[in-house]
Amino acid sequence: MKRRARAMLLVGLLFALLLTPTARCEKAAVQGALDAAEAWLALIDEGKYARSWETAAGYFRRAVTKAQWRRSLKAIREPLGKVLSRELKTKQYTTSLPGAPDGQYVVIQYHTSFEKKSSAVETVTPMVDPDGNWRVSGYYIK
Repeated sequence: MKRRARAMLLVGLLFALLLTPTARCEKAAVQGALDAAEAWLALIDEGKYARSWETAAGYFRRAVTKAQWRRSLKAIREPLGKVLSRELKTKQYTTSLPGAPDGQYVVIQYHTSFEKKSSAVETVTPMVDPDGNWRVSGYYIK
């Protein structure tokens, strides 16, 4: 009985050791994605729409032109007014998203309050670009 208990303890410890690097890597990835999302959102909050496009992921820039992006934000974001508050709601690390190539992504949602819309959900999806940097690949407001 003691051997079985020791064996189970040993298996549990090995399992924990194997998961720890993965959990640590995922936590670092999520933090990198959050940092990228917040810096990128600051550009939008400041009305620097062209710069937000320039600093977005290559995948994003291939999907929409700079002019299209600027027009979209002027039509959708500007009418909402200034951001009054933005609070992290969820963050989810994944390696697969519908309609996107496999890679490293973090889907981040914020509860956001604007001058002219008291309650909205912003979804920002940073991804790891080929150069290893986190950049935003998607943005939506509901």
